[in-house]
Amino acid sequence: MKKMQVEGGDKEILYSKTIKAGKRIYYLDVKKNLKDDLFLAVTESKKVQAKNGSPIAFEKHKIFLYKEDFDKFMDGMSDVINYIKQCKSAEKVQGSLVTDESQSEDSDEIKLDIDF
Repeated sequence: MKKMQVEGGDKEILYSKTIKAGKRIYYLDVKKNLKDDLFLAVTESKKVQAKNGSPIAFEKHKIFLYKEDFDKFMDGMSDVINYIKQCKSAEKVQGSLVTDESQSEDSDEIKLDIDF
């Protein structure tokens, strides 16, 4: 595993994972502080075009997660991700019902469901 020194010398990157997602890049860096405590630094980086014709810049946002908060953070992340997935599933089901209803109203066909 490759260790990289970070500016200022107070934090070392012990492990890093890069996630490219559209116009954004997420960096998940495991770092060690001066007290040898490990923590996670999450950085979101995205390209932004300056309005005044300046060159493209990168806007960065960081959060730091400490090991004592990992379980609570992951529980919260799982909860909100599941909520979003449920909302998306409900939208798809609702959208397909609306599509089916509109097709049946506009159609002159007679549809029969027969079970044997």
